[in-house]
Amino acid sequence: MKYLLGGMLLIGMWLIWADILPALIMLKQVQLWTAVTAVTLVDLGLAIIMLVLTVAAARNIPGLLELAVLSRLHYLDMGAKHAAATLARYVIVALGLTITFQVLGLQWDHVQWLVAAMTVGLAFGLQEIFANFVSGLIILVERPIRVGDVVTVGTVSGTVSRIRIRATTIVDWDRKELIVPNKTFITDKLVNWTLSDTVLRVVIPVGIAYGSDTEKAKALLLKAAEDHELVLDDPAPSALFMSFGSSSLDFELRAFVGKIGDLLPVRHELHMAIDEAFKANGIEIAFPQQDVHLRTIAQNVPENELLKK
Repeated sequence: MKYLLGGMLLIGMWLIWADILPALIMLKQVQLWTAVTAVTLVDLGLAIIMLVLTVAAARNIPGLLELAVLSRLHYLDMGAKHAAATLARYVIVALGLTITFQVLGLQWDHVQWLVAAMTVGLAFGLQEIFANFVSGLIILVERPIRVGDVVTVGTVSGTVSRIRIRATTIVDWDRKELIVPNKTFITDKLVNWTLSDTVLRVVIPVGIAYGSDTEKAKALLLKAAEDHELVLDDPAPSALFMSFGSSSLDFELRAFVGKIGDLLPVRHELHMAIDEAFKANGIEIAFPQQDVHLRTIAQNVPENELLKK
């Protein structure tokens, strides 16, 4: 709304001062400096206007693009729409700066060697910033992560909320916003829990006491999974007798859930259901046990004999 009012204000001023605007041509005769070409006061004014328009366009056109065009493309997910809007903002800024420099007389063929030298110098002096900027472009184009993805990078886990030029914002499970440099996502190991498939497996190890009915234990484990409404039928849950442990017969219940938000609730509720089912059917969940053997020593045994023993 404020930009609309600003545009209306400019149009009104144009209509009011239209009769005297030709007199402003005299400002072209006011030369400020000479770089490659002479820069006049008119050129400086046009450059300032161009910068203002670039900032306004970079702030508003990507949002307008997302509302008017990208929101109608239902085959694009949220991450693709965010990447398109961000790249559009970068293009607008690059075009605006290019036109501004041209207005100031800085043509590319005149300053390309200077720009190349400055780029090399900045690349050495601001190596990490350049690396993060390029990594941000790779993330937007290649899309190993998207806004809304659940990721783990290093020791940080959470949901991607924003992807910026230098860094990406991740909201962790404690609702804290963590700012992670973009380079980290390209060079370090990255786990994206929701990149192409949101289905996740829940693995619940269960050890039962020796002598228990293993067939009944397997059936109870499967029933606990099959009765849970959040456990998927495809892939189907499975219960496996994994090994003979030192104090238990080791089983694993493997089930699948549709999204990462169901992982912890399903794990908790399956633990409760398995414990209740085993208690009701007389199956003991094992705990570590050790046999201790005590040896008695005869009285009046010389000390040196005890040491030998």
